[in-house]
Amino acid sequence: MGEARIWHGGDLDEARRLCPHAPEPWIDLSTGINPIAYPMPALPASSFERLPSPADHRDLEAAAAEAYGATDPAQVVAAPGTQILISLLPSLWPRSRVAVLGPTYAEHARAWRGAGHDVDELTAFEAAREAGIVVLVNPNNPDGRTLERPALIEEADRLRRRGGWLVVDEAFADFDPGETLVPVLPENAIVLRSFGKTYGLAGIRLGFAVASAGMTERLRMTMGPWAVSGPAIDIGRQALRDRAWRQAAGRARAEDAARLDRLLAPLADGAPRGTSLYRLMESRRAPELFVHLAHRGIWLRRFQHDPRLLRFGLPGNEAAWQRLEQALDAFLAM
Repeated sequence: MGEARIWHGGDLDEARRLCPHAPEPWIDLSTGINPIAYPMPALPASSFERLPSPADHRDLEAAAAEAYGATDPAQVVAAPGTQILISLLPSLWPRSRVAVLGPTYAEHARAWRGAGHDVDELTAFEAAREAGIVVLVNPNNPDGRTLERPALIEEADRLRRRGGWLVVDEAFADFDPGETLVPVLPENAIVLRSFGKTYGLAGIRLGFAVASAGMTERLRMTMGPWAVSGPAIDIGRQALRDRAWRQAAGRARAEDAARLDRLLAPLADGAPRGTSLYRLMESRRAPELFVHLAHRGIWLRRFQHDPRLLRFGLPGNEAAWQRLEQALDAFLAM
């Protein structure tokens, strides 16, 4: 038997297969991607016509270091999306015992298992004492759980004393950066940051690892030259240096998340959780609600590990908000 398929957001082909008569256009709320994208800059023809230079890569990484609060651009390595980094990291260590704090983004555990490591999926640091590598998402996907920086530093120090490493996926930290580990990065920690989620440009495939200079160099060598495309470099370095846009977008998405919470409150068994880019609702009626919304052309993220959970991304315009509100009202009236 093959490995079980991991459900991901954004699969509108699956949505159309399950509900071929749903109204178009679909409203895809199944991802945690900012629905209001960074305005695409005009790109020079050279972005497409030539290979990116080492100086281009260094400038992109310097822009990321500034945006994320790294103390040295040499600590930052750019990659064609954080998923590539998640897949590559396990190959850098011999077989180890790895603890993944979950439930969380399932690709982490799958990547380490696929590389031959012994993986335990745990719910707290205290249960990870035998692990040589600890992996966590902060804020966590999908529930938004946040671990405070002092606890992360303490865990990194415990692992350092036994030659271990801490891997922290901060894919959703840009708008909620208070506990980011980047500015105080321990020597045995690796932080992953996602560009596409924050800037609403997931299709350009851009992400970063922040680590000691020795580790970032190993990652560069593993990926090889020209890992990031010229257009991604040009878009990324402009967007990352646009602090005013990032701050305004963060405020706007926080307001959107609060609006979504108000819509979900009558349906939820408890307060919705998550980040400013998605909200997680727990409800005994979640499977029924998923089907109800899908037949109305609204696609959500559901979870194999708990059918009571549904994750809602943010609508991208007022028409989408109104469609969602009307569909939820219809469900409440059933």
